[in-house]
Amino acid sequence: MLVPIEDIKVKKRLRKEMGDIAALADSMRRFGQISPILITRKNFLVAGGRRLEAARSLGWRTINAIEVDISDELAKLEYELEENAQRLDFSAEEASEAARKIQQLKNPSLFRRLFNAVVRFFRKLFAIE
Repeated sequence: MLVPIEDIKVKKRLRKEMGDIAALADSMRRFGQISPILITRKNFLVAGGRRLEAARSLGWRTINAIEVDISDELAKLEYELEENAQRLDFSAEEASEAARKIQQLKNPSLFRRLFNAVVRFFRKLFAIE
């Protein structure tokens, strides 16, 4: 659900260092908000503080949120910890492979460009989507 950013209340959080909000904001500007933030019924932030800050920096008026039915502080803390603890950054090898594939897709070989042109031609000719 979309929630007005000004309605979201933020209490003291575990995360003190927000990291590079500008990079996250750039990602959100380019791709949109991939993951919603978590809020309580009374619009208290449970998880997604960096996304919320990035949205604010972009001047967004609303943000995609999921309402979770928790009221006790222990459960809120567990949600915040779980969301941050279960992420896994790409390994150096995975990041390198992703960069290689992106480069390949952005700059296809002559054979790949010709093949893609033939495929597009036949799709257009036979009205295949």
